[in-house]
Amino acid sequence: MITKENLKHILTNTESYHIERTISIDNTDKFCQAICAFSNDLPGSGKNGYLIIGAHDNGKLSGLKVDDKLLLQISNIRTDGNILPQPLMTVEKISFEDGDILVAEVQPSEFPPVRYRGRVWVRIGPRKSIASEAEEKILTERRLSNIHTFDAMPCLGTTMADLDVSFIKREFLPKAVAEEVLAEDKRPMDEQLASLGFYDLRYNCPTNGAIVLFGNNPERYLHGSYVQYVRFKGKDRAGDIINEHKFSGNLCKELVKIDTFIETSISQKRPIPVSVLREETVSKYPYWATRELLMNAIMHRDYETNAPVQFYEYDDRIEVQNPGGLYGKVSPANFPNVSDYRNPFIAEAMKILGYVNRFSRGVYRVQKELKENGNGDALFDFSLITAFRVIEQVSGKYFDAGFGADDNHGHAKKAQEKPKKSPRKAQEKPKNIQAEIIEIIRSNPHISRKEMASLLDSTPYSVKYHLGQLTNKGIIKHEGATKAGKWVILLNLD
Repeated sequence: MITKENLKHILTNTESYHIERTISIDNTDKFCQAICAFSNDLPGSGKNGYLIIGAHDNGKLSGLKVDDKLLLQISNIRTDGNILPQPLMTVEKISFEDGDILVAEVQPSEFPPVRYRGRVWVRIGPRKSIASEAEEKILTERRLSNIHTFDAMPCLGTTMADLDVSFIKREFLPKAVAEEVLAEDKRPMDEQLASLGFYDLRYNCPTNGAIVLFGNNPERYLHGSYVQYVRFKGKDRAGDIINEHKFSGNLCKELVKIDTFIETSISQKRPIPVSVLREETVSKYPYWATRELLMNAIMHRDYETNAPVQFYEYDDRIEVQNPGGLYGKVSPANFPNVSDYRNPFIAEAMKILGYVNRFSRGVYRVQKELKENGNGDALFDFSLITAFRVIEQVSGKYFDAGFGADDNHGHAKKAQEKPKKSPRKAQEKPKNIQAEIIEIIRSNPHISRKEMASLLDSTPYSVKYHLGQLTNKGIIKHEGATKAGKWVILLNLD
């Protein structure tokens, strides 16, 4: 709010685009026009405007005595519905020896044009007038540029201490920024993040997107920012809960866990004999398609709600439901041919980390992989309005081969049914990914994570996770430089 000393300085200056003086106390139209013009801030200076009641044009006081009635009259301008959007203003009485001054301090609106009774008022120097078509266009364009998506808005109350800065430096920035540019960038971390849209310098705090992606505890500020997995026995939620897990924490760390969970616990690859000498690997739910559907839900969800992403598994299907219906220009009629992004900064970060592609091809590839695996098309449900749901059926090939049960999820096996005869190789327990990693290292100790991922038909993040597990258990270790070193096997897996 303006101080008495600042007001004295204003009174001695001439009127300008952000100062108007008047001795009138009952010309409400004039007051509203001035407040509307200050709100529009046509020059784009960002300065507050001051309507000063009780002073002549030369700055001398009129001897006004400000009473409660006048204060209430000016204060009611904000909420009487004649100026829309509502102006951001404060009203204060300041007393001098020669009389009182009533000051209405008006902040520039972030969503111009502001209208008084349907007209757009602006100030050109010391005078105000109705905006021309060109001036109104300028204000409209400014409004569009000021509208931020939720992930770009400041997460008020947070600081840099709420972010995992070491992870950002170690893992994210080297992927998001060219190596030579990053080496020359000597700016503090907040300015570097601001350049990527993850820090708001005006409010000196991280954005909502930064908290979701890198926050030490995102749920503290965005209560629904987690994925809830539940395995129900049967075909609806009335069945017993066999397994559940909550993927909370920031996305950069949880996406690795989700990726691995889908690959090791949901996909469930099985060899199916096609002939005496040939087998075909079929998954209960294909890894890439299931991963893509869940990653899209995380990327496109509404983070303003307290509801999580629901990842529910039943005997015959998986359902993924994310808060927030179709966004922007996407509709049931044009889906999936048209794309729009509710969280563009989160989407860009997930692309940088390798979890999505942002080329509007994901749904087509999902449908193709599901058909090839025997699951049929994914079903998209647009009827929930405030949520979006996709249903993935269990693979028919998987069940036809006799793999209708799974001990890890507690599925009931087919009662009193003898196992079908099949070649010995098909009956063997499939290797787990860590055992495969050991065999790959044994054959090539100098192999890179990327090469491992290609051989395993997996992702570098999943391989990194399992390498970390094997290292922590003392089974393997890495000697030498990151790129030029080699892997050493210390213990063999049973």
